Amino acid sequence: QVQLVESGGGLVQAGGSLRLSCTASGFRGSINAMGWYRQAPGKQRELVATIRSGGSTNYADSVKGRFTISRDNAKNTVYLQMNSLKPEDTAVYYCNTKLVSGFAVNDYWGQGTQVTVSS
Repeated sequence: QVQLVESGGGLVQAGGSLRLSCTASGFRGSINAMGWYRQAPGKQRELVATIRSGGSTNYADSVKGRFTISRDNAKNTVYLQMNSLKPEDTAVYYCNTKLVSGFAVNDYWGQGTQVTVSS
């Protein structure tokens, strides 16, 4: 059974930093891409950042220059370093991974971790 375990959320003042991590386990096949999404109250879930197995990254415009995504392939772990946090970054952050098994690519999600930025 595939599991994504997230950690690192919390409460921080504006301008502060947090680091999220997410480790995938219990899967067969290989990880194609990993990423982070977030959902604020009353809003749709949105992409924050993704990183492919080769290392290429993609960021939402709202976090470019402030957030950095990285991964440790040996540990099946993805990180999100969040700097210069703003109150509008407050949301539940979800880890996502795309697993390749044969010809199939499947999405898996973590349980979410709350990030709250106070002004």
